[in-house]
Amino acid sequence: MDNHNDDTTPIVPIHYNLEMGSLDGRAVIEFEDESLVSPAAASISTNKHSFHEITHISAATSAKSFKQHMRNSVIDSIKIVIFSAKINILMPLGPLAILVDKMSGSHGWVFFLSLLGIIPLAERLGYATEQLACFTGPIVGGLLNATFGNITELIISIYALKSGMIRVVQQSLLGSILSNMLLVLGCAFFSGGIVFYEKEQVFDKATASVDSGLLLMAVMGLLFPAVLHSTHTELHFGKSELALSRFSSCIMLVAYASYLAYQLKRQKNQYIPVDGGETPTEEGSDEEEAPEISMWESIIWLSILTAWVSFLSEYLVNAIEGASASLKIPVAFISVILLPIVGNAAEHAGAVMFAMKDKLDISLGVAIGSSTQIAMFGIPFCVVAGWVMGRPMDLNFQLFETATLFISVLVVAFMVQDGTSNYLKGLMLVLCYLIVAASFFVHIDPSSIAHIDGATLGKRRG
Repeated sequence: MDNHNDDTTPIVPIHYNLEMGSLDGRAVIEFEDESLVSPAAASISTNKHSFHEITHISAATSAKSFKQHMRNSVIDSIKIVIFSAKINILMPLGPLAILVDKMSGSHGWVFFLSLLGIIPLAERLGYATEQLACFTGPIVGGLLNATFGNITELIISIYALKSGMIRVVQQSLLGSILSNMLLVLGCAFFSGGIVFYEKEQVFDKATASVDSGLLLMAVMGLLFPAVLHSTHTELHFGKSELALSRFSSCIMLVAYASYLAYQLKRQKNQYIPVDGGETPTEEGSDEEEAPEISMWESIIWLSILTAWVSFLSEYLVNAIEGASASLKIPVAFISVILLPIVGNAAEHAGAVMFAMKDKLDISLGVAIGSSTQIAMFGIPFCVVAGWVMGRPMDLNFQLFETATLFISVLVVAFMVQDGTSNYLKGLMLVLCYLIVAASFFVHIDPSSIAHIDGATLGKRRG
């Protein structure tokens, strides 16, 4: 009897099972025959049950919180990109232009509505590019600005090039350069000079000098094909001019890549302190704003906005000639004046605001820097794109357009050579742009009006 009691498995205490078997106020049911359960077995069973319940609850909570976070992130992103800028009130005009085209086919209204509808898209593209550049290094950021800085003009140009409207491509890119150099820079100088009337504003004349040199190089690239064509001194008629343009475009792209590398190296050197002193950019670093949207949100918005601009640009390009005939406005005036003003509307406002805050270096980067982008990257890129597409896009911008660009570059180079600005310089640049606009309003380009009916052409010449 004693031996039997000694061999019996130890009985598990009741209070031990109550302690181990509770989870969030729920008790684990005890076995009636406690003599069959060991302490180790009871502990393993209870812990396994508790682990599965905790894992299930945690997974459900995590999935729910992730969905809620994603929903809030999407809503916040839409609020920031779509509803934060007042200029986005023009966005519905884009779909309205498509609706008008499908229902009435009025080229004048389609052109006008699509033109206005692209303005907020161009501004938001610039915003998304700036946000994405916050997450990249200086080299990638420079390439992003070079690619997306004038993406609206490039998209319109590619669609016009695809439609065989080579003169529209040439004149719209030329108009972007003239608009940025004369109108944007002139408005910035004028507004800054009015706000800071008692002093002369200053800017980095070394950067302005480099940009002016690149613009003169672009003029040289455009001048030689035009002169070659006008003097009829081509070695192979119809081929030498195109071959020279493609070769010069490749050289200009190499020059622009070198310019980017030079600018990035120069900016990097500005962050190196001299003799242990403070860096010259410390004050400006405090003013740098953190990105408002994430990197992937920036990429997604860039894709969406680029696709929408591409879609709307097709309607805009197809309506140019019809709008010219119905509104009795020369295609050259539409291409050189109207299209660039709309494409650069956001840049216009930005340059003026920075000048009024006495930040002329940024204003010059927007105005002359954008002109340099188009002249040394946009135009050669379109020539190479036309080469790939089988379109004879060349650098022969005709003597009238080339002479206009040459004189404008000289005027701007003289204005910025001393590194100072005032309201008088700004007023002179704006007045020069008005002269250019009036010149293109009375200019008849035989290549661009080939598709306009003879009656309209005869009425203009009469």
